[in-house]
Amino acid sequence: MKYKLKIDNTHEEEIIIYAHEVTPVVEEILSILKGNRSDIIAYTEKGMVKLSLQEIYCFTIEGKKLYALTENEKLLIKQRLYQIEELTDNDFLKINQSTIINIRKIKRFDTSLSGSLLVVLKNGYKDYVSRRQLKFVKERIGL
Repeated sequence: MKYKLKIDNTHEEEIIIYAHEVTPVVEEILSILKGNRSDIIAYTEKGMVKLSLQEIYCFTIEGKKLYALTENEKLLIKQRLYQIEELTDNDFLKINQSTIINIRKIKRFDTSLSGSLLVVLKNGYKDYVSRRQLKFVKERIGL
């Protein structure tokens, strides 16, 4: 990929992207430009911590509470799943009614003869894609 950067104080700030198609790199650039990178406040027994979206593997509901899973921790989030879905960018994908995953943290997909799709994340978390979300998930991952 080629790029040019011209510093010129006589012009207004402008960014132009020429691409054959929208690739993950282009999506990430657009996400940064739109300012969609935000931090999430999570709660532990010791207090509050600030998490960046990049370190979160998934958001999941367990026992009517929302949790953010990182590589080694499970942290409480005091927001609703739909609010988190609005905050997240193109790196996140809703796979069922109670889980949003970070597609950059996917280790593999396991399929069964019945057609169900199991997502396995790099931290070991496993969850099924719902039938309602299956078509959208397959489109996003290129299946």
